Amino acid sequence: MSDGGDDAVGKVDAEVDARGLNCPLPILKAKKALAGMSSGQLLRVLATDPGSLRDFQAFARQTGNELVEQSQQGDIIAHVMRRR
Repeated sequence: MSDGGDDAVGKVDAEVDARGLNCPLPILKAKKALAGMSSGQLLRVLATDPGSLRDFQAFARQTGNELVEQSQQGDIIAHVMRRR
């Protein structure tokens, strides 16, 4: 989803810092955070593992949570997910 990316990031309800962690830890931290959130809330996960781009796409498909946005600045990758 490209429209409203800045809006989505501006309304994030929770954030997980998974920088420096390798697969599968960013996904596990995201899963735990999403479990405590309400439907429709947004979670931003910050990661440095390049494989997390693929991992979060697969995680969204498998769980039904929406991957709203993925962006990269330097070595930090931000994943924004909407809780199903």
